[in-house]
Amino acid sequence: MNAIQLKQMTSAKGFIAALDQSGGSTPKALKQYGVNEDAWTTEEEMFQLVHQMRTRVIKAPAFKGDRIIASILFENTMNRKIDDKYTADYLWEEKQVVPILKIDKGLADLENGVQVMKPMPELDDLLKQAQKRHIFGTKMRSVIKEANEEGIKKIVDQQFEIAKRIIAYDLVPIIEPEVDIHAPEKTKCEELLKKYIKEDLKALGKDQKVMFKLTIPNIDNFYADLMGDTHVVRVVALSGGYSQDEACEKLTHNHGMIASFSRALLQDLSSSQSDADFNKMLKDSIEKIYQASIK
Repeated sequence: MNAIQLKQMTSAKGFIAALDQSGGSTPKALKQYGVNEDAWTTEEEMFQLVHQMRTRVIKAPAFKGDRIIASILFENTMNRKIDDKYTADYLWEEKQVVPILKIDKGLADLENGVQVMKPMPELDDLLKQAQKRHIFGTKMRSVIKEANEEGIKKIVDQQFEIAKRIIAYDLVPIIEPEVDIHAPEKTKCEELLKKYIKEDLKALGKDQKVMFKLTIPNIDNFYADLMGDTHVVRVVALSGGYSQDEACEKLTHNHGMIASFSRALLQDLSSSQSDADFNKMLKDSIEKIYQASIK
């Protein structure tokens, strides 16, 4: 584990840029950017277009470590290059942004009010590849839609089980059990989620470290006690479908929680913008999310 990167992730001011849309969500990300599906005919062409988009974002002058402490990548992005450097190396060496890798393979069908992660039979090979590419940590997502205690416990247990495998590769996992912002009993979901997170944190070894990416809670500062746990490097917030304005406003009421936004970061960017307009729009978004993250 890179000690300098760990220190940055633990205490630096800033937020995490989530640039990790994968196969299923890539067309939606490109459409938001103004690139429609008729712009490609093969999956490789689609991934090349999204890499061009991400490269434009990463190379923008405002995208650097004084505001963005880390960025989450998709496996395909990790294995591509920016200016003859693998993306993770470019992020760290040129921008001082810590590279993190999305590792989950999507969600299983809804059961007991939740969607656990699909099986990851090639996880060990992917983690070895992450080490080779100088990745600091990982991210994996599951979703909670109902306040079903059995389902929520299953989600948390699965996340921690895989987190321990990730830690064995000297990587720091981001555990992301997202509570759907439209869940009818969202507060109850969050109460159950924290209950089982605390139980599984107690079972970690002394030197095992994790991060959490959580939906902004209904109760302000609800996750403050998790931030004080010695196993927890950082607690970050997902935008969860909120607009940039709404996500930032809600985040300001949760001190110590920083953003890890995707759509809310990139929502106003377009392939048709000039570089000057694109860079200014991204700079304004970065500054807004940064300010919300340091309140």
